[in-house]
Amino acid sequence: MRILTGLQPSGKLHVGNYFGAMEPAVRLQDEGEAFYFIANYHAMTTVKNPDELRAYTRELAIDFLAAGLDPERSTFFLQSSVPEVNELAWILSNVCPVSQLEKAHSYKDKIAHGFSPQHGLFAYPVLMAADILLYDTNCVPVGKDQKQHLEITRDLAGKINEAYGEGTLVIPEPMIREATGVVPGLDGQKMSKSYNNTLPLFADPAEVKKLIMKKLVTDATPLEDPKPKEGSTLLALYRLMAKDEDVAAMEADYDRGGIGYGDFKKRLLEAYLERFEPMRLRREELLADPGYVDQVLAKGAEKARAAAAPVIDRVRKAVGLA
Repeated sequence: MRILTGLQPSGKLHVGNYFGAMEPAVRLQDEGEAFYFIANYHAMTTVKNPDELRAYTRELAIDFLAAGLDPERSTFFLQSSVPEVNELAWILSNVCPVSQLEKAHSYKDKIAHGFSPQHGLFAYPVLMAADILLYDTNCVPVGKDQKQHLEITRDLAGKINEAYGEGTLVIPEPMIREATGVVPGLDGQKMSKSYNNTLPLFADPAEVKKLIMKKLVTDATPLEDPKPKEGSTLLALYRLMAKDEDVAAMEADYDRGGIGYGDFKKRLLEAYLERFEPMRLRREELLADPGYVDQVLAKGAEKARAAAAPVIDRVRKAVGLA
């Protein structure tokens, strides 16, 4: 089973990226042939400064390795190191209805939040489909918000197979983690850099403390009253980071009342620091050894292109380009 996951280098990583993509990706390394890429082509839809794009790409490579990605058990590479993905995206564009892209939730959401309606943003699902299909991917771990994009991928692969021959492209299956399909941000919306509501994955403890204590939204329930668990952003984040017994204790304290949100926020901070301290230390080691990171990405690019070559050759022959 070949598994593929990609992350955009569009800013500092946050815990939503970790629980939504990085953690499940790391855990799946032993369950199949794992391909992980940094989606720097996709990032161009939002990151317009070339120096920032280079910096974010480098940081993401380091962060992914710090989070536990093992290059000896996976293929880790830059999207831009495999130019065949753009050729496949063009081929897929010729079977993709405009109406299908117009219905994409992610596109409509970004336009509603003030993004410019550019072709790159509009055609994002087609390039995402090429990312997946280029490696004969069998399984794609996705969050709930990306499920529609994978449905588009499956549909486009089906259209290619119908038009040019069954088996031209492998149709992938989604793997959706229901419990953490959508990680809430500090304001209760989906955690996203676009909404400026993130909790950084690697940051100074003082910065994290300020964000949790000052910006994490809670309701106006008095200290002495029981706190509502349904819809609690604070509790949802704590469930992701804390040990099971600590989560049970907090839920009991929510029901009991007599404890304020300030105390609960301190517990969340403690859980955050305990969960991510080993990764922070590993990240410092990687920052001190830039040559190792370069070597990992170069080796990964070679492996990725070797895997992509027979697929793009098969597609070229099927559609009449070879």
